[in-house]
Amino acid sequence: MSEKMHSQELGLVLAQQLLQVEDLHYGLWRKELDLNLANVPQAQQEYTDMILSDLPPTPAGSPVRVIDIGCGTGHILAQMVDKGYQVDGVIPAPHLANKVRERIAARPGCKSQVYENTLEDLPESVCNGQYDVALFSESYQYIPLDQSFNKLKQLLKPGGLVIICDFFATEHTGDGKQGDGSFGGGHAMKYFYEVVEREPFTLEKDIDITELVSPNLQLVNNLLMDKLGPAGQSIGRYMKDNYPKISWIAAKLARKKFERMRYKYFSGLRSKEVFERYKTYHHINLRFSNPN
Repeated sequence: MSEKMHSQELGLVLAQQLLQVEDLHYGLWRKELDLNLANVPQAQQEYTDMILSDLPPTPAGSPVRVIDIGCGTGHILAQMVDKGYQVDGVIPAPHLANKVRERIAARPGCKSQVYENTLEDLPESVCNGQYDVALFSESYQYIPLDQSFNKLKQLLKPGGLVIICDFFATEHTGDGKQGDGSFGGGHAMKYFYEVVEREPFTLEKDIDITELVSPNLQLVNNLLMDKLGPAGQSIGRYMKDNYPKISWIAAKLARKKFERMRYKYFSGLRSKEVFERYKTYHHINLRFSNPN
C-alpha cells in the first residue's frame, strides 16, 4: 500500500511536473534574464549558486558535513555532494524522498543518508552535534520556528552555519486588503528576529532578495490564469453537462473549499505585487555560538 500524499507534497510535485524543472525552489531573476518559462532552470541555478557560495571550503581529510533540511528532489544536495561535501537530507514526503535516493544511488561512493522525517522528529542518533552546516532552501516556512532553534542546537557543531533562503510574512499580513490570504506560509519576519535575539546564534548575513524572487509569481500567476484556469472551466462544463447530478453534489459538499481555491489560485491575486506586499524573501546566514 502506497503512502498517503499530503497537500504540501502535492503542491511541490505539481510544480515540478507543470514547470518541467528539477528544483522545487524559486529562481533569481536578475535584470539581464528575460522573464519566461524557458529561463526558469537558469534562474533556479542562479539561486542554487547563491546558496553554494555560502558554504565553507572543503579541506582535504576533513569533510564538511551538511544537513539539507527539506531537500526536495535532492537537486541542491547532489550539487553539494559533487563539490565534495558530505550531505544528508531530511524530507518527510515519501515521493520526494525516493527522488533523493535515486540521485544518491547514481553517485557511487556517496554516503548521504535520507531521513524521511520532519526536522522535529529526527532520531536522537542524528542530533549529536555532527554538522557544520544546516540548510533550509524554501523549507523553513514549514517548520515550527521555536522548535527549529532547539533542533539546530542539537545538530550543529559550535561555530556551525545555518543558511536560510525563504520568504517570511510582512507586517501587512492580515490587513484584509485585496490579496490578503492569497499567499499562505512564512513565519512573521518580526518574530523571527525576536527569536534570533534570544538564541545563541549571530545574524551574519541578511539580504532582502524579494525583488529578485517575486517575478516567479508573475510566471505562476500567468500559468494559472491563462492555462490551468480555462482548462479547469472546460472540465467543469463537461462534468456539468454530462454528469449533472454528480457535479451538483460535489459543488454542494465542497463549495467552501472551491471558493477558497478560486480566491487563492484563480482570482489573479497571486501576483508579483501582492507577493511583495505580504511576503519578504530573505537570504540569511546564522552562526551558532558555543553556549558553554
